[in-house]
Amino acid sequence: MNIYQHFRPEEREFIDQVIQWKNYVEDAYTPKLTDFLDPREQQIVKLIIGETTDIRCHFFGGAEYTERQRALIIPEYYQVENEDYQISFFEIEYPKKFVKIEHPQVLGSLMSLGIKREKFGDILIEGDRVQVVVAKEIDSYIQMQLSSIGRAKINLKEVSFTDVITIRNKWEEETTTVSSLRLDTVIAALYHISRQKSQLLIEQGLVKVNFTNIIKPSFECGEFDLISVRGYGRTKILSIEGKTKKDKWRITAGKQK
Repeated sequence: MNIYQHFRPEEREFIDQVIQWKNYVEDAYTPKLTDFLDPREQQIVKLIIGETTDIRCHFFGGAEYTERQRALIIPEYYQVENEDYQISFFEIEYPKKFVKIEHPQVLGSLMSLGIKREKFGDILIEGDRVQVVVAKEIDSYIQMQLSSIGRAKINLKEVSFTDVITIRNKWEEETTTVSSLRLDTVIAALYHISRQKSQLLIEQGLVKVNFTNIIKPSFECGEFDLISVRGYGRTKILSIEGKTKKDKWRITAGKQK
């Protein structure tokens, strides 16, 4: 059976990587820890590793409900501990009375250090508290290099697992039908806007699918895709339930409240 037929063409490189991880654990009989994966990548790992072999996979992003998580692919004998995921947690200390730090600023500052996105997890914000989850192998580099965010001078305070902010996203479910799984069609249905408007948002670079900018209205959506439209919020496709008698796709999605 051709495994690639179940996935998008652009996912082939990542699929090959997952197969290599699986083969490594089977051959060496030792765990394999990945970088931080987005929800779609996590789903691909689950589908390829499966649940019926001697190899299993577990995920952890530093706290409950995190979106970006590291996968630990293990042989059946291995007992997983949180420390195995090699994750560090930093709280950002800054002059809260004078400035406000937001998610895009933190993300931009980390990326400007030359750090690959897969080396850090969620950016957690609760009120004026801001935390970042990072791979332990880069925590010293971040401590040395990250001294400001925007115009604010900052300090990084390492915190323990028990002090990490827990954010549970609330999703309001909605079931609808669409004529196709094209991105512009799905956005129009889920955000209750015209297809012309959804096409314009996509072409202007205001739409992300699984944290990646998509500029093709014809991009085909799939289960577990996380769609973000600037100015309209985020929606997650929870299930694609097949076609109706009128040959339309029935989908269930969760819109973040």
